[in-house]
Amino acid sequence: MTAALAEAWQGTRPLVVRAEQVLAEMPRKADRTLEQRARVDAATDDARRGRTAFLAEHGQAVYDALTGTRTRYLWLNELLDAAAELLEGLVPTREQMAAEAGLAQANKEGREIDQAVFFSGILRQERAGLHLMESLLRPTDRALSLLPEFTERGSVDLGRLRAERVGDAAHLTVTNPDALNAEDNDLIAAMEVGVDLALLDDRVRVGVLRGGEMTHPRYRGRRVFSAGINLRHLDAGRISYTDFLLQRELGYLSKLQRGLLLADASGKPLTSRSAHWTTETVQKPWIAAVDSFAIGGGMQLLFAFDRVIAASDAYFSLPAAQEGIIPGVANLRLPRIAGGRLARQVILSGRRIHATEPEARLICDTIADAADPAALDTAIAAAVEELVAPAVVANRRMLGLAEEPPPVLRAYLAEFALHQGLRLYAPDVLEKTTKFSGTS
Repeated sequence: MTAALAEAWQGTRPLVVRAEQVLAEMPRKADRTLEQRARVDAATDDARRGRTAFLAEHGQAVYDALTGTRTRYLWLNELLDAAAELLEGLVPTREQMAAEAGLAQANKEGREIDQAVFFSGILRQERAGLHLMESLLRPTDRALSLLPEFTERGSVDLGRLRAERVGDAAHLTVTNPDALNAEDNDLIAAMEVGVDLALLDDRVRVGVLRGGEMTHPRYRGRRVFSAGINLRHLDAGRISYTDFLLQRELGYLSKLQRGLLLADASGKPLTSRSAHWTTETVQKPWIAAVDSFAIGGGMQLLFAFDRVIAASDAYFSLPAAQEGIIPGVANLRLPRIAGGRLARQVILSGRRIHATEPEARLICDTIADAADPAALDTAIAAAVEELVAPAVVANRRMLGLAEEPPPVLRAYLAEFALHQGLRLYAPDVLEKTTKFSGTS
């Protein structure tokens, strides 16, 4: 760290120290008076305003100090740990985050907002933001450790997800049956490992994602694609800003579209038969098969896939207005896919689109007859056979660059990183999650 960077931080640090002093004087959040809450809000707002201004001016220098001038790749939590050590108070410490880990969302101090300020500030810097995005395209350590088992056996159980190689395809089946395949921290982690394995295994040429059968009474024995974010977990404070909301977009969803970076943590290239001097990433086409419904995050997923197949009785929705949080990168992708007017109806008004409606053709490519139990399987097999064509990968790569250039995605993610953190602690969100979770 340069002396100039340390000196610049000293102009902001008193605001951070003052905010911590105010918090230390207060009773727990639920017991505070309106006046006490106002004092905390004023102090934390001042500190966040100071951090934002500091990162706007010095964000690139901070990131370069953390990554050896972009010669090292760090995961999100590694970056936070390094930032906490580099400049005291720039981000919450691991101990501060641990103190909030067991609290309900409404009882947390909102230190994840400080993480959001940090990541937004880094992503706003062009060189730092693009390097961070690239670093999160690396395969996870867990995927690398499981790869020998997957390549030998052709299957692996990831808890919330089952990965199986069938012919040329890797079939990823979501197995969170009691929660209608809703997304939680564990599922996000499992999805990233599953996507990594499909991209790392040279025998896999196409990836397929589908929901497994349910144990939920209402849908027992039926397949469900996804019920979106697990609102019970959100209310209980078990949805992580970093490990879920940010990692989801920068991690496996980006890997679906942009491919897997063939490098280890230090940037050293990985050995793979798929590696070649012409590209640094391994890309493969992806198919989504929708049974029953794709709600919230489930619908968001579809925008990252090359082929979407849905049962005729399925529907799609993005209840962002009801839940109160931002639906990932859907606000960037849905207008391009379906047009701005329909995107506003879906995102702002919660319009539900049924597979039998004409507008559904903007979301999915093939509708399989729900009355025929084999129709969806047949459609999946046909799509796999079509997408293994040799020119598909090169063309999807070029389509991706045309539709969503990395600088455009970086600019969107810089704003998303901040505003999703703010929405996570917005009063209306805290009220709604309590109602949806059934704890009110």
